[in-house]
Amino acid sequence: MIEFDEAYFSKATPSGIKLKRGKGSQRQQNVAVIAESTPLEDIETGKTSKYCRYFKMKVLTGHAGSQINDVVTQNIDDNSIVFSDKSKLYLDISRFVETHVMFKSNKTTTQSHLKWVHVAISNAKRTLLGIYHKIKGKYLQLYLDEFCYKLNRRFFGNCLFDRLTLAVAKSYW
Repeated sequence: MIEFDEAYFSKATPSGIKLKRGKGSQRQQNVAVIAESTPLEDIETGKTSKYCRYFKMKVLTGHAGSQINDVVTQNIDDNSIVFSDKSKLYLDISRFVETHVMFKSNKTTTQSHLKWVHVAISNAKRTLLGIYHKIKGKYLQLYLDEFCYKLNRRFFGNCLFDRLTLAVAKSYW
């Protein structure tokens, strides 16, 4: 099961330039965010939740509609179930995956159905703003890759030493 959404990240802009406001601003960079989740159900209480393991973020340049289709075909398996909001850019996703479920975006939807993708977006924005303050647009993908790398390996703590020794012992060249 895949949660899919897009977010706008702030990037550094040269001073002295009159900027547009809102969604099409030169200060905003469009980013596609993918979160792989697994539904869980507590047998005793019957309460459902989701467990999330893997995240991916891709900077979208140019026309977002065609790039979203490219991101879906390159990163999501054909047999997946994709959850997204009802954006017009996501209408073609159903051609590339088995099932595409769309929700009208509101507070309860973001807390229940698209929870992990929004958690990842907010954590990435807070981390990048807190550490780097301003990021040039050409380096944003590198910073997002670093953030996703750390986020995807957050449960490797107990076997980190074993992975490190294998990496040192194995020659990749």
